[in-house]
Amino acid sequence: MSGHVAGPVWTILVAAGAGSRFGAPKQFLDLAGVRVIDRSVATAARHSAGLVVVMPDEPVAGTDPVEAPPGVEVRSVTGAGSRAGSVRAGLAAVPDEAAVVLVHDAARPLATDELYERVIAAVRAGADAATPAVPIADTLRRRGGGVVDRDDVVAVQTPQGFRAEALRRAHRFGGDATDDVTVVENDGGTVVIVDGDRRNLKLTTPIDMDVARAFLEHGGPANGAGS
Repeated sequence: MSGHVAGPVWTILVAAGAGSRFGAPKQFLDLAGVRVIDRSVATAARHSAGLVVVMPDEPVAGTDPVEAPPGVEVRSVTGAGSRAGSVRAGLAAVPDEAAVVLVHDAARPLATDELYERVIAAVRAGADAATPAVPIADTLRRRGGGVVDRDDVVAVQTPQGFRAEALRRAHRFGGDATDDVTVVENDGGTVVIVDGDRRNLKLTTPIDMDVARAFLEHGGPANGAGS
């Protein structure tokens, strides 16, 4: 673990995906009267000195510019062909003075303020990387046979938080992974897991939009790692 980390927080919002499994770039769709990406921007802005929004490399319906919340700088960059490449594009636009960098999937519009606070606190306390996660409720089996002990695994969410220096170093020579905590861990960084939130679903299929609307209308499970 590194020492206490002080200094500004910047957030990279990854919104460059084509939404192939969903059937459309869901981050630009309407969710209960507000675009998905605008919900993600609003929450991230409450915890950040600035935001870098990583946008698709080709025009997509609904990709009107993201408005900067008062007092928060918003920069926009074009993504790459992979998630890791898009994060690197966003990271290049984060100013040198940033001490903590968060990476959040714009398609997770229900991330709470408390979730952001837990992730940031873990990095401030000295972790190179911090990720929210929730326990696995389903029984897991290997394709080749055999059950996976679900007590040994968790489902990882975003926002993930990083000591800026550790994230930059880990991405310096490229590499690919499904999340940035793995990139930092592969570079030798320390990783801390904090309690996630089951409401913080990633919009992957159209039914996820229905679930998100229900959460917004009726509320959802309490924060934390309930089983």
